[in-house]
Parts: sequence; structure tokens; C-alpha cells
Amino acid sequence: MGNELRRVEMLVPGRDLDAYMRAASSVAILSAEHERELAERLFFENDLEAARQMVMAHLRFVVHIARSYSGYGLAQADLIQEGNVGLMKAVKRFNPEKGVRLVSFAVHWIKAEIHEYILRNWRIVKIATTKAQRKLFFNLRSNKKRLGWFTNEEVTSLANDLGVEEKTVRQMEGRMSSPDTAFDSPYGDDEDKAYQAPAYYLEDKRFDPATQVEEADWNQQSMDSLQQAMSQLDDRSRDILQQRWLSDNKSTLHELAAQYGVSAERIRQLEKNAMKKLKGSMSA
Repeated sequence: MGNELRRVEMLVPGRDLDAYMRAASSVAILSAEHERELAERLFFENDLEAARQMVMAHLRFVVHIARSYSGYGLAQADLIQEGNVGLMKAVKRFNPEKGVRLVSFAVHWIKAEIHEYILRNWRIVKIATTKAQRKLFFNLRSNKKRLGWFTNEEVTSLANDLGVEEKTVRQMEGRMSSPDTAFDSPYGDDEDKAYQAPAYYLEDKRFDPATQVEEADWNQQSMDSLQQAMSQLDDRSRDILQQRWLSDNKSTLHELAAQYGVSAERIRQLEKNAMKKLKGSMSA
């Protein structure tokens, strides 16, 4: 398996996509026992070598998912790269004690990264800004069988299937079919035409005094609430949260276990209980 891992690590999708796919497919699939062993090493001991092996063994799965998004006019290599980012996030958050395989847990993170990438690059001016609009966007893309506009029957059928109004389907179809719009005025435009660019009509609220005061008050209130909740914890729990989340150089479970002379699992339990108490105090 070592040779296959090294071969994949030497490749990136953008250089030779076919070679990358062949190398990714050559890495052996992890057994349930081996996967749990690696996951426990990462979760309890912060073993980065275990994380690397888990990522490498699931690259073929990312390729499989990325292929299903080939109809958006974006490079397959870029979709795979974004999916790999989602896979790494999933590996970092994977808890072996939940009793599920990594592939089931990672599919959400892989698709989420690919979706975000597609939406960022589909239009300069975003066409889907809410969760409901994003869901409708991807459903319309997958259901559109031809280049022309939807018929009334197709609109009705899609609206019923997705649980939205027919006008919402038509609005999204119009957004998807509209040409790209430049945010700034084209270079060389005279002053009589330049003002028509969207950039001239966008309000910058960052420096609005009312907004700044509101944000400052909210930040101060949140900080006071956090400090009050932290003061109610015992010294050890407070120190664990401080080192794990609030310090510039965050400590690992393994490091804290050595400091307090207990197991990494015990530190994880203390951290979990402290976070539960902290959330309860701040929401009260």
C-alpha cells in the first residue's frame, strides 16, 4: 500500500487527471477494523499519519462524486480538488465512536465543498443566496433535459416535486439563463454609461455608525457572557477549554493527557462536559 500512497501524493488532479484517477483507484480500500484503528489514532492521539492514510484511501470516492457534477462547465480537476478539501474536513471531524463508516460521514462534507465551489463560480453575481435557492438551483440543473425553456407542464411537475411555487421555479430558471453581468463598468466606458454598472448602486454598510455600534455591543455582550460562564467551571475544566480553544497555540488531547496524567479519552470527556456546561450557562 505504501507505493500506491506515494504515487498518489506525487500527483495532483490538474497535472494529469487520468493518471491521478488511476493512482487514486489503486489505493486499497480500508477494512472496517483498519479504518476504526486509524480513526482512533487520529481522534485520541492526533496521529497525522493515520489521517493521511484515511484521506488517501477515500480519494477514489471523491472522484466518483465529482464526476456527477460534470455538467456545470467547470474543470473536473477543480471539482476533485474541492471535494478533497471536504474529505479532509470530514476526516478531521470523524468520531470513531459513532459507529458509522467514514464514507457515509464524508459524503456530506465532500458535496458541500463542491456545491460551494460551483455556486462561487457559476455567476459573478450570485444566483442562489439562500439554502432553499441553492437546493432549487441544483435540482433544476439535474432535471433540465434540453437547452430550451421549461414548458408549463415541466414547471408544474418540478414545483410539485420540490415543494415550491411555480413562480419560484421560473424565477430560478430566469436567473440561470441570464447572461453574466460585470460588476464594474467596462474599461473605456464614458461617464454617461459608467454609472449603469452595479458597483455604483451597492451600498457599503461596513462603516455605518449604527451597524458598528450594534456589532461592538454584541461582541462585548458575548465576551462578558463567555467570561461569566467560564468562571463557573472548575479550574481543570477551565484550563482544558482555555488550552484547547482559546489559546493561540492550541493543545492536543494527547498533550493535555500528559500534563494531567490521565488518558486522552478522559481529557475528551472533561472537555465535552465542560462545553456542555458552558453552553448551558450562556443560553440561560
